Formats: sequence, structure tokens, C-alpha cells
Amino acid sequence: MATKIPVNDMDLMGPKNQGFTFPLPTQVEGMNAKGRDFTEETVLTFISHEGSSFCLKNPIQVGSRLKMIVDLPEKLSEGEPLKLVIRGRVAKVEALSGSHQAQRVTIIFDSKYIIKPEDA
Repeated sequence: MATKIPVNDMDLMGPKNQGFTFPLPTQVEGMNAKGRDFTEETVLTFISHEGSSFCLKNPIQVGSRLKMIVDLPEKLSEGEPLKLVIRGRVAKVEALSGSHQAQRVTIIFDSKYIIKPEDA
């Protein structure tokens, strides 16, 4: 079930932005802070029409460009697998408490799209 975005993401994306938390499998591609190309499997933690957040083990710098490939639920496509592919720029990187390797990365999308709740 979708829920409203956490306050820290809402602050970054803007107070009128509505988003959702969906634990969807996501592949992230880009260049890490060491200048190496990487591909990492993760789980989407938040998404809106302006941006998204997820956790990564690869060190990432603010301003980096990343590509997300999100596995969408089968019920959206009548059983056919769908993937959302979208690119964005890293706006925020937060260290996760209790983890010296992973960080939460928030990106702002380069292109716009709309995600609406069922009852909107």
C-alpha cells in the first residue's frame, strides 16, 4: 500500500509534492564517486513525479547523473512485465545510521511524468 513521502524527501522536493513509498525492485546505473561505472540492485524507497530515493552501497556524489530501472507491479500491465526507465541528477546523499557502507540517495528526474494515487 502506498503512503505519503517522508518529511525529509518532501522538504527536498517541495511542500506541494506528493509521492509514495513503494518497495519495488530497482536497478541503478551510473558513475560512482571513484569515477567507475556501476550497476547496483536496490529497492525503491520513495517516488514522486519530481524525484526518487533509494539506498546504494556505491559511493555517489551530489550532481552525478543516474539511471533507474524500476520493475513495475504486474497488475499494472495485465501480467506483462513493465519497467520504468528514468534518469536524474543526485540532489542529496545521506549516510544511513548503523551502516558505514550504504547511503540514501535522492535524485531529481531530468524528465517529468505523473504518478497518481487510485483515489485522486
